[in-house]
Amino acid sequence: MGSSFGKIFTISTFGESHGAALGVVIDGCLPNIEVDFDLIQRDLQRRKPGQSKLSSPRQEAEDVDILSGVFEGKTLGTPITLLVKNTDVKSADYTPIKDIYRPSHADFTYDAKYGIRDYRGGGRQSARETVARVLAGSFAKMILNKLGIHIQAYVSQIHTIQVSKSYLELDLAQTESNLVRCPDSETAAKMEEAILKAKAEGDSLGGIISCVVKGLPVGLGEPVFDKLHADLGKAMLSINAVKGFDIGSGFESVLRKGSELNDSFTIENHSVRTKTNHSGGVQGGISNGEDIYFRVAFKPVASIKSEQESITKQLDNVKFSIDGRHDSCVVPRAVPIVEAMAALVIVDHYLRNASYKMQAFS
Repeated sequence: MGSSFGKIFTISTFGESHGAALGVVIDGCLPNIEVDFDLIQRDLQRRKPGQSKLSSPRQEAEDVDILSGVFEGKTLGTPITLLVKNTDVKSADYTPIKDIYRPSHADFTYDAKYGIRDYRGGGRQSARETVARVLAGSFAKMILNKLGIHIQAYVSQIHTIQVSKSYLELDLAQTESNLVRCPDSETAAKMEEAILKAKAEGDSLGGIISCVVKGLPVGLGEPVFDKLHADLGKAMLSINAVKGFDIGSGFESVLRKGSELNDSFTIENHSVRTKTNHSGGVQGGISNGEDIYFRVAFKPVASIKSEQESITKQLDNVKFSIDGRHDSCVVPRAVPIVEAMAALVIVDHYLRNASYKMQAFS
């Protein structure tokens, strides 16, 4: 019922924000992949709360238990079950607002759909669910790294502050050099200041994460419903707080004529290339061998300390403010989530494409 993703490399996530644990079952992972435990922990630490003054003060160790599918440090080709326990829950923070439909949260829609919901930390609707996606994405990255396919996301905008350079002009290796995860240090400093200001005011900010995928072969993606960029769009829009996705020139395409936007083909080192890459590495839903680059827009976090108006489950009008531990801007912590979801899409399409080639020679 919407908790699974993928067709060959599939994942099913489980758990709630204040439940005993969260986790994921991965099926379809290749056997004999050496598990990079450092990669898993590094991605978890990049996503975890309490990592800096910019993030929620909730403290979670994010220690992962591998319950199945791995033996002597390698994948078995059988389902992999990964578990992260919740160790720092403060459910009492939510008792005073358990019957209030918080603005721009899923409280009302969950009640209307299911007739029951876990109000503690948002339950299943909480962004804490993304810890399971990051776990699965780490395994997808392990496969992609062996194939020479690399994914790098970074913060390119917070509120009105944006990086003016394209990814080609930036040193993406500097992404982790600051708290905001922006590879432009001067812009990062302004972003950090804006987030701290919003935090002091009891408010929140949104932003944009840009992502680049390098090393893709030609041929990933399907020409109709399972277009590569369509699956990337679904993956990104499934992340909490995401409200927009565009790839290549995206919405800016409407400002150009076809003669300005078309990517002409050329031959370079005996390979077919395009002179420009306005398509963002995907044409007709299929990868063309160029870099894939896209942007993901995050709305401001809905949980803010400023007083708001809403209604209760009993349909009474109410004024309230939200206490508890929340990010004033979730965008920096969402960088590894964007990477994880991109990795899951790419590895799934890679394996689907590989199966075609196997059938052709059977």
